[in-house]
Amino acid sequence: MDALAGSLLGWLCLGITVLFGVTVRYMAMRNPVEKANLLVWSLLPALLGLLCLAVLGVGWGLVGLCFSCLLSWGYLGGGALLPVGDRAVLITGSDTGIGHALAKYLDSLGFVVFAGVLNKDGPGAEELRQTCSQRLSLLQLDITNATQVKEAYKKVSEKLQNSGLWGVVNNAGILGFPADGELLPMSTYRQCMEVNFFGAVDVSKTFLPLLRKSQGRLVNVSSMAGGIPLPRYAAYGASKAALSMFSGVMRQELSKWGIQVAAIHPSGFRTGIQGTSDLWDKQEKELMENLPADTRQDYGEDYLLGLKSYLLQMPAYCDADLSPVLRAILHALLARRPHGLYTPGKGAYVPLCIFCYFPLWFYDFFISKMLSLSQGH
Repeated sequence: MDALAGSLLGWLCLGITVLFGVTVRYMAMRNPVEKANLLVWSLLPALLGLLCLAVLGVGWGLVGLCFSCLLSWGYLGGGALLPVGDRAVLITGSDTGIGHALAKYLDSLGFVVFAGVLNKDGPGAEELRQTCSQRLSLLQLDITNATQVKEAYKKVSEKLQNSGLWGVVNNAGILGFPADGELLPMSTYRQCMEVNFFGAVDVSKTFLPLLRKSQGRLVNVSSMAGGIPLPRYAAYGASKAALSMFSGVMRQELSKWGIQVAAIHPSGFRTGIQGTSDLWDKQEKELMENLPADTRQDYGEDYLLGLKSYLLQMPAYCDADLSPVLRAILHALLARRPHGLYTPGKGAYVPLCIFCYFPLWFYDFFISKMLSLSQGH
C-alpha cells in the first residue's frame, strides 16, 4: 500500500512538473521579450522538487515542488506583457542611437509612436519617415526648449484627444567630453544637467496629465554611470544620477495615480552619444583653454593629449546590438508588474552590486582594474 501511494505521489510530481513546463513554454512563445527569464524560472521548480524528493522523500517533495511552482508562477505573472493595442508612446531623442532604434521597434510592434527629434529635417528624422508606418508622428523637440516641449504636448494632446498617452520614454541625452572632473569646464556640467536632467524633468512634468488619464508608464533612460561612480564621467554621471533619483521619487509619488515609473541603466552600447569628431575637437579645445597653468602642469601634456584617444577608443568597447535595451524598455512599458530598475547589457549589474554591498575600497579597486583592462594597460 505504501509503495502504491509513493508511486502515485511520484507520478503526481511528474505531472505537475510537465504541466508547469508546458505552461511556461506557451508563455515564452507569446512573450519572447522575457524568454530567457521564463526558461530559467521554469527550471527552478523542477530542480527544487528533485532536491526535496531526494532529501525529504516523496510527500514533502511534492509540497516543495508545489511551493516552488507557486513562487515561479508569481514571478511569471508579473513578467506577462499587456497587449499593444492602440497604446501611444512619446520618445525623446529619436534622431540617433537608442531613441531612433526604439521608435522603429515600437512602431513595428504596432504602437502609436511620437518620435521627438532635435532636427525634424535631419537624416535621422528622414529615415523614420521612410521606414516607419503612418502611425508614427515626428515632433520637433529640443527638450531644453520649454516652448518646443509645450508645443509637442499640444500636438500629442490634439492627436490623442481623450484617449491619454500610455508612455513617455525620456531618452534624449548628451555625454560631454569624458575627462577628469577637475579638468571639465563648468559649461560641460551645466550642459549635461540641462539636457540629461532638467530636460527630462520638464518633459515628464508636462506630459504627466496625459499619463494620469491612461494610468501609463514613465521610463527614464539613465546610465550605468548614473548608479555607480566611474572615472572621467563626473558631469555625465552626476546628471544621470540625478535622473535616476528623480525616477525613484516619482515612482513612489505617482503610484497613487496608477502611473508606474522605471529607470533604465544600460551598460556600454554603441549609440553615437559621444558625437562627431568636430564636436570632440571643439570640446577638447574648450577644455584646454580653460585649464589653469598649474593644473595643466600637474596632469602633464601626455595625459591631457590621451583624453581624446580614450574617447576615440570608446566605440570599440561598446556593444552594437541595442536589442537588450529595447527589450528592457518594452518590458517597462508593457509588463503587468514592471521593475523599478533595469540593467541591460554586459557588466551593468555586477558593478552596481559591488558598489552597493561591498566596501568602497574594494569597489574602487575593482573599477580601476576593470578600466585598466579595457584600456589595454
